[in-house]
Amino acid sequence: MIETELRKLLKKSQTDVSLRNELLSAEKSPEPMKSFCEICQKNGFEIYLGELLSYGEDMNDSKLRATNGGGSFAIEGWDDALENIFDELKKAEG
Repeated sequence: MIETELRKLLKKSQTDVSLRNELLSAEKSPEPMKSFCEICQKNGFEIYLGELLSYGEDMNDSKLRATNGGGSFAIEGWDDALENIFDELKKAEG
């Protein structure tokens, strides 16, 4: 569900500059993930804090499982899901 909502959100933000700017403003918030989710919900996207946290963990867990023999420790330097979303929004800025 969250992947579908994120795809819809990113697609809409490519043409809706106001939405994109509002979402990017969450990055400067004291609680960026919470602010991001609140903005999403206010704009009709069902993206919730717990799901976004879980989505990021699932992405990193998949990367660990993909390593030869399976990694037992998280690899430093991997971005979290929200950082990746902010990067996509910034790319859409042009």
